[in-house]
Amino acid sequence: MGISTFFKRTVWLCAVLLLLMLSNVGFAQQSTNNYLEKFKPVSIELMQETGIPASVILGIAMLESGTGTSRNAKLLHNHFGIVGKNNLSQIKPGRRSVYKQYVSDVASYEHFVALLASKKWFGEMKGNPQFSTWLTKMNHSGYSSAGHEWIRRVTNVINRYKLYQLDASMDSMTTESSKWLTVGMQDSSGGQ
Repeated sequence: MGISTFFKRTVWLCAVLLLLMLSNVGFAQQSTNNYLEKFKPVSIELMQETGIPASVILGIAMLESGTGTSRNAKLLHNHFGIVGKNNLSQIKPGRRSVYKQYVSDVASYEHFVALLASKKWFGEMKGNPQFSTWLTKMNHSGYSSAGHEWIRRVTNVINRYKLYQLDASMDSMTTESSKWLTVGMQDSSGGQ
């Protein structure tokens, strides 16, 4: 085989590899766009109900679920890496997981905000649009074992996708947000 044939094959192989890599990037970007389109409204609604910034809700979900592509997100509807009971071994024999299973993706989001609302520091943070302050509080209360690296990663997601723009409507929250209903908990008026 001559040098010219070798060179042509090498160039062709590099071109094919480049196309494969670019198509993979396109798929990942489309997956992210689909995730954002699906869960932005959920995050904004939960922000309006709870006073937790949508950027925090969505940024953590995107990181912890790999924008919905993780095994936990697909099989357990768990977008936040929350530990708990599941029936994964019944769904996929031989597989086990320590992560909580939810009936739907939205149930995972609702449980996440209910967990944050149960924290001692929630009252002082409610309505604060500063995502970095929320992440610091969550880190200090042990949400992630990755510590400051976790804060850095979530911050990168929030900044990369400009999720902080979703928090602008937090300023227009109504007093109705004080009446938000947590999953499975009674409100202060005794209703369900």
